[in-house]
Amino acid sequence: MHQRRLPQQLLLSVLLCSSMLFIVTLACAQNASGLPDPRLTPGRVNSEMTEELLHASCHTKGWTRLYRPPVSFTNSLKRLQMRKYGYENRDPRDYEEDHLVPLCLGGASEDPGNLWPEPRTGEWNAAVKDKLEAKICSLVCAGRVPLHEAQHDVATNWIEAYKKYVEAPTFRAHRYKKSYDAQ
Repeated sequence: MHQRRLPQQLLLSVLLCSSMLFIVTLACAQNASGLPDPRLTPGRVNSEMTEELLHASCHTKGWTRLYRPPVSFTNSLKRLQMRKYGYENRDPRDYEEDHLVPLCLGGASEDPGNLWPEPRTGEWNAAVKDKLEAKICSLVCAGRVPLHEAQHDVATNWIEAYKKYVEAPTFRAHRYKKSYDAQ
């Protein structure tokens, strides 16, 4: 009886270890991709930021500073989220606590669901996302891309948004009429 039980325990242990390895591999693959884990950072917007308010504000240099959370808040959240993300490298200097939906697109400033410790290294790093933010925010501010579309594109997959708005040589932003255009 004891001999039968040993192979069952061994099989159970192997299955358990395999399952854990699979989960860790998935987490690392998500990490390595440059995208945040959508379960931890789905991207959130500030419900008070309308397209009209954003358009009225976006022409003022540094306007997002009004919405930026304190460094003490983001540094504390960064350390907590680094653990949740399971990053092996725990040096906070190697990550930027970044808003998935940027503040210049009305991203929620202090909602942990819109912040994540974005790596400063790798192909799809914080500096690359900063280029996307500059480009897409200028397109929205100029009225060439609707705010909701830009928010959705960045929150869904910022890398694909980068390819669409920054890399695509044939990107033709459409000009659309909003009530503030007529004013």
